[in-house]
Amino acid sequence: MTPTRIIRIGTIKIGGGLPVVLQSMTATKTTDVERTAETCQRLADAGAGVVRVAVDTQHDAEALQEIRRIIQKGRTNTNLSVDLQENYRLAEMVAPFVDKIRYNPGHLHHAEPETAWQTKVERIVQIARQHDCALRIGVNCGSLDPALNDNMVGNRPPGGYVGDSRQGEPSAEYRTLPPGGRQPTFQDSNIDIAINSALQHAEFIDSLGFDQFCVSIKSSDPQAVLFANRQFAAQRPDVPLHLGLTEAGLPPMGIEKSRAALEPLLAEGIGDTIRVSLTVPNDRKGEEIEAGRLIVQNVAAGIVLTDWQPETLNIISCPSCARVENEQFVALAEQVREVTQSMKAVWSMKDSPLTIAVMGCRVNGPGETDHADIGLWCGKAAVNLKRGATLIGSFGYSEVIEKMLNEVEGLLDTRR
Repeated sequence: MTPTRIIRIGTIKIGGGLPVVLQSMTATKTTDVERTAETCQRLADAGAGVVRVAVDTQHDAEALQEIRRIIQKGRTNTNLSVDLQENYRLAEMVAPFVDKIRYNPGHLHHAEPETAWQTKVERIVQIARQHDCALRIGVNCGSLDPALNDNMVGNRPPGGYVGDSRQGEPSAEYRTLPPGGRQPTFQDSNIDIAINSALQHAEFIDSLGFDQFCVSIKSSDPQAVLFANRQFAAQRPDVPLHLGLTEAGLPPMGIEKSRAALEPLLAEGIGDTIRVSLTVPNDRKGEEIEAGRLIVQNVAAGIVLTDWQPETLNIISCPSCARVENEQFVALAEQVREVTQSMKAVWSMKDSPLTIAVMGCRVNGPGETDHADIGLWCGKAAVNLKRGATLIGSFGYSEVIEKMLNEVEGLLDTRR
């Protein structure tokens, strides 16, 4: 692959064939200033070139200023990225204190829905330019732009897909697997929408004369990540790519999923920075850096995982972050894995795997659980249990496991 252009994020640069930069994200409440600052410093010391912090409210934005002050006082070389989801207007408050702003095209519609997305992105670009921030266009298959959902389902990106199998043409098996919660997690139309969204936003930012941006196209399905990033790189080889799965899940399987998605891409020269999004508590966030380092070292040594296959019982769980409303989320994901271990042998005799999604917040929770066979979308005091896109009910953390197992048994009966 031709090297991408170089962009600067604080004290580091990505792209242009430079070494791959590792990233992670804090899992403390952003308003918990001391713990969040300590986590940022700890991750930077572990090798994170960029540390991301979630900001959803004005209180979060105000806390970020103090977090930056503490980090600077400690003289830790920490490059901060802010993660904006549903309120792009907070960019103005946080830009003076961060090195990169990430926005999600799928969530721009929440604030000021009557305002065109182009107007919102233009404002974000103005702010980034004013404060010397890089940008990331962060597309997630679990939270796509609803306007593209309505208008572009099934449409291929301009110019179509590249036919060379190395550049992303999916296998016959990939195209014929059943839609919904089985692997791959998302229907082809969702991948089309994700690629379209990334291309659309990159082209628009180009038109504003701003080139300090990178792109990510993430899914919880390694095959979707491979396909989408190969296709984007083929059409926009100049744009640096941030690689990762939206939700890698619990280790060690989450590390294997990440290897399956990222090692082949990096080996092909695709990708400039990576994050391994593991479901771990805040004090274990350094494991994301360790896993990312393993992936980079493997590729350098010529070790590339290409024969990975999903387990017959596939558990998707998001990385813990500041948006998780109940810290029991990680323990719940571990419980789901534990109670379903005995079912793997049964599901291995089925025509398709069973996918259970355990999600910690509202950002990707609704979309990811819609596409799973069984979904658990965690709130502050209760867990929303879903079967596909259908809500079964909301249950306490102590009772939802039993309710989930009843739903799994029901699915077993329908697939005997």
